[in-house]
Amino acid sequence: MNEPTFLILTALAGEPMHGYAVIEDVEHMTDGRVRLRAGTLYAALDRLRGEGLIEVDREEVVQSRLRRYYRLTGAGEQSLEAETARLRAQATLAEGRLRARRTNFGGATA
Repeated sequence: MNEPTFLILTALAGEPMHGYAVIEDVEHMTDGRVRLRAGTLYAALDRLRGEGLIEVDREEVVQSRLRRYYRLTGAGEQSLEAETARLRAQATLAEGRLRARRTNFGGATA
């Protein structure tokens, strides 16, 4: 799973959101490191809908424009949980190797 997909699913795990709210939440979660562009977001949302990981929660008209809210599906929750576990395992591995490096090399960096 790529990082934007992970972040979009993470945003939607909290509550149903419309696209611009997802963009803002992702930017907030990453302290501004990741700023999704609208085209990237909506292509990802369409793909995630096609994969059954998210679905439309509701639609409303705001200032004469349709606002569509998305929510995580059960399959989306399972996919996010699996990716979270994978990332946790990778982080644990990296932490262990860094600890071993500090122990073996007395904290020296190459």
